[in-house]
Amino acid sequence: MRMKRGSYEFLPQDRIIWNVPAAEAVLQESSRLCARRVFIVSSKTLNRETDVVENIAKSLGNHFVGIFDECREHTPRDSVLAAAAAAREASPDLIVTVGGGTAIDTVKVMLICLAHDVVQEKQLDALHMRTNEDGTRYTPEIKRPPCRQIVVPTTLSGAEYSNLAGCTDPKRKSKDAYVGREIGALSIILDPQVTLHTPEWLWLSTAVRAVDHAVESICSIDPIPFVDATCLHALRLFRTSLRKAMLQPDDLQARSDCQHAAWMASTGILRVQFGASHGIGHSLGAVTGMSHGHTSCIMLPAVMAWNRTANETRQKKVAEALGREDGNAAAALAELIESIRQPRRLRDARVDRNQFGAIADGALENIWLKTNPRPITRKEQILEILESAW
Repeated sequence: MRMKRGSYEFLPQDRIIWNVPAAEAVLQESSRLCARRVFIVSSKTLNRETDVVENIAKSLGNHFVGIFDECREHTPRDSVLAAAAAAREASPDLIVTVGGGTAIDTVKVMLICLAHDVVQEKQLDALHMRTNEDGTRYTPEIKRPPCRQIVVPTTLSGAEYSNLAGCTDPKRKSKDAYVGREIGALSIILDPQVTLHTPEWLWLSTAVRAVDHAVESICSIDPIPFVDATCLHALRLFRTSLRKAMLQPDDLQARSDCQHAAWMASTGILRVQFGASHGIGHSLGAVTGMSHGHTSCIMLPAVMAWNRTANETRQKKVAEALGREDGNAAAALAELIESIRQPRRLRDARVDRNQFGAIADGALENIWLKTNPRPITRKEQILEILESAW
């Protein structure tokens, strides 16, 4: 029997540090990297309503050269260009990103802009991943950026564990994927203390985003045993720690466990093929403005139910990891999401059914729709899944 060939490429990522105060760890890492000009990117709320960013800036002393805090959800192109302009003016040799997936993806695409001298939105058209007419995937070659980023994540989306970024083109209402080997985090600092500032809905919904990464990795059309192992344990750890973190928000051990679960759930990102939960979810977010945590809450159980005939054995593994013995992964996921009081239906999120057509059109362009375990080739199939999630 001919064995299937494969490979797994590890990220150019030096280290992950946990349970060390963020300001202390950032100073240690910037010193280790011999950084002299450190630029911070964060959310506006973190910078202006908490002392998290201020403490990091103070720890850097005269090596701190500026901040950009105008990141916006879904990473629209204009916000990335604004961040790139601010970084050019500061001329940093290291970026410290403090925040969730929005800030992290902003910096990833910003670094591409710096590497390719992008100053206009239309220049980004040539730099994102896309599907060729013959169905193959085209990934542009990205130059080495002028500096790297280290990340202090405040959510559980797992963006810090990949060199993949999403950036929205508001004109096309489409979220494009960008990949560059060195645009992701060089180091990651997991400080559960800083996550106490994260709104509950954001913390919990991004946990489901991480669950989405794990589930679609396990159920991928090209699974890898290493990824199976980490993602299945991520689901077990989320099952025991996520609700505890919700009921006892100041339980730093539970929050730390959630951070480790998100880390393990990320091992399949761009290493195996995802499916329609990601594919439809990207378009759902681009069209409606819904957060990606909530798109996963709503689309993942619906997609799993629709796919069950194609990968029932794989879905059984997911169900077992989540504590359900009947193999019904969609039901297990629905129970988990309901237990942390997150939306389960499109109507709960006030999505207008008149938007279904635009969502389906956008999803058809998404790279992950092409690799769904149960083939999706027609708009009507996407509309069927959206109706089931209504």
